[in-house]
Amino acid sequence: MVLNPTLYAKTIRSSVSATDSKDRVLQAYRQWLRAAPEIQTMYSLNMPVARLRTKMRQEFERHRYVAQLPTVDVLLSKSDMEFQETMNYWKQVNHVLKYFAAEENPNTKLPHNFIGGFLEGRN
Repeated sequence: MVLNPTLYAKTIRSSVSATDSKDRVLQAYRQWLRAAPEIQTMYSLNMPVARLRTKMRQEFERHRYVAQLPTVDVLLSKSDMEFQETMNYWKQVNHVLKYFAAEENPNTKLPHNFIGGFLEGRN
């Protein structure tokens, strides 16, 4: 498979309005969802495509209520960069699996209060 580094490259631009940014976010979201089967085969991930898509949705949902256009533009440019790096196979498997680390390791959860964390010996 021949990789073309500029195939997924996008120029950074500012959103004109809220509807423009919404359209760009939906376009990026669909782009990620469509690429899920290819990401699974490229990185030989031992998980179903549905789990990948669920994680992608969670990552987009984390920033659902961001309303400032400059912040949305930065998040979109980061998403485009991540997509380019992922699809050009510039990442290793552990870079892709870092998004699933919190789900699989229960020890990564932070304590609910200061005293509980202090007694556990965590910062």
